[in-house]
Order: sequence, then structure tokens, then C-alpha cells
Amino acid sequence: MGGLSIWHWIVVGGVVFIVFGGKFKISDVMGDFAKGIKAFKKGMAEDDATTDAPAKTIERLAQEQASLDKAGEAKKL
Repeated sequence: MGGLSIWHWIVVGGVVFIVFGGKFKISDVMGDFAKGIKAFKKGMAEDDATTDAPAKTIERLAQEQASLDKAGEAKKL
């Protein structure tokens, strides 16, 4: 059969295509990868900025709901 099977040649062809071929050169792929990492870090930083506000507890939400219910009952009368 020989030293290399069809799968070996497919892998070698894929590596050669990535290194020397068309749009999928290593420099292009790594540049796109770096842009993705930068966008991810920027998104994470934006999430941290929006979560600086204190979170409402269940008790605080219940108090707000009770005050809204009382205000609604007063308007009905």
C-alpha cells in the first residue's frame, strides 16, 4: 500500500493550502483571530461598566411592588 494513506495526503494538502493558498493564509487567519479577541475584551469591559449599579434585592423589589399596589388602590378610591 505504501507509506502514506489518503488521509495523510489530505492533511498535507490542507496544511499546504493554508500556508500558501488563497485567502486563508496564516497571517490573515491570525489577524482575524486577534480582531476577535479584541472585540471580546471590549465587550467584556462594556459589561463591567453596566453592572456597576447595585443590584436590587428581592426584598427591595417586594417593597416597590407593595408601594405601587397601594398607589393603585388609592387612585381607585
